[in-house]
Formats: sequence, C-alpha cells, structure tokens
Amino acid sequence: MRDHKPIVTIDGPSGGGKSTVSRALAARLGFTYLDTGAMYRAVAYQCLEAGIDPLDPAQLQPLLAAIRMELLPPAAGEEDVRVIVDGREVGRYLRTPEMGMLASRVSAQPLVRGTLTVLQQQIGAAGHIVAEGRDTGTVVFPAAAWKFYLDASPEVRAQRRASQLRRKGEEVDEQLLLAQIIQRDRDDRERALAPLTVAPDAMFIDSTGLPAEQVVGLMYDRILAHPCCKAK
Repeated sequence: MRDHKPIVTIDGPSGGGKSTVSRALAARLGFTYLDTGAMYRAVAYQCLEAGIDPLDPAQLQPLLAAIRMELLPPAAGEEDVRVIVDGREVGRYLRTPEMGMLASRVSAQPLVRGTLTVLQQQIGAAGHIVAEGRDTGTVVFPAAAWKFYLDASPEVRAQRRASQLRRKGEEVDEQLLLAQIIQRDRDDRERALAPLTVAPDAMFIDSTGLPAEQVVGLMYDRILAHPCCKAK
C-alpha cells in the first residue's frame, strides 16, 4: 500500500446509508467527512434558482466559474452537512428526492463533473478524509487506501429515505420515492461519464439487513487490518 493515500471512499446508490456510515466512520477515525453528493446537489440547486439549463455547457460555464462552495459540519441535532454557496446556506433545499434526480442529471455533465472532481481532489490532497459519493473510489480518489461500496435493496433504501424525510416533517409517497430511486440507480449506472460502479479493489457491503453501527464496525475492522498510515 506504499503508493496509496490515507483516504477512505464509500460509494453506492442513493439511500444506501452512505452519509450516516461515513459520518460515524470519520468520527471514529478522526478523519474529515467529505459529502461529494451535496456538492452536486448544490450545483443543481443553483441551476434551478438561476433558470439555467443544466444540459447547456454555455450556461453552466459562468455559473461554475463563479460559484463558491463550502461544506460545514451539521448543526446541533441535524444529520446533514451544512452547505454554503456564495455565502448563503442552502443545505435545507438540497435533500429532496426531486433535487436528487436533478443532481443526477447535472452530475452527468462533463463540465460539472470535471470542476467538482478537481475541487474534491484539492480538499482531499492532504488525506485523512472519508469521502462518500458515486465515483470517489473509481475516479476522484483512485489511490485511496480503503474503498467500500455500500448497497441495499431499493425497497429498503426507499424506506430509509422516507423515514429520514418524515423526521423532518415532510409528507412522503413511498411508491413514488421507490420509483425515483430505481430511476436514479439506472441513470447513475448508465451514464457515460463516471458511472456508478464498484471499484475493483473495493469491499462490497450489502446493508439491507445490517444496522449502521455494524456497517461502521465492518469498515473500521477492515481499515485496521490493512493499515496504510496512522490517523491524524
């Protein structure tokens, strides 16, 4: 593992528990948590707010050139990272299923993915991060020392996301949510650029019947068993 970097990547489809597990694992390791999905959702939200066609590079380019993005730890009692875009906190607008669908379309655009990949690599240059997303182990951090792919059945992922949204006081149509998850899975896997796939050197974990604490334990044990360098 001489050429590997002290980075953990956790990839997988929407609703697989990546965020919960990534936050807990980062805390246990003393690493920084990087939510790459929030970055794509933020760009999608900015496109929506500005009336920009996310499929038009001519409109995307000035938005991406000017955007300033910062990810902060969750507020007390909250689960999701705080997302600051151009000085405004927009995190509460980003976690809807509809915004997830738009983020999937936005993330398929080469200009968006190229811009955010560079930014993510800059954030992770010093190592000691837990990065979660769709392509963190295959594209963003291919030299990461520890890679995981976290999955679960679409039905379980829909139930988990519905529970999360209900805790925030939102009404949920579970059948619609399931259909959106299945469609997003298809979109993410079939896109030409950085498709959702399992890195050859990643540990695959099916969390369908596993609590988050057990998943974190499996990952932590794997990291201890295959040391790269010490946590900071």
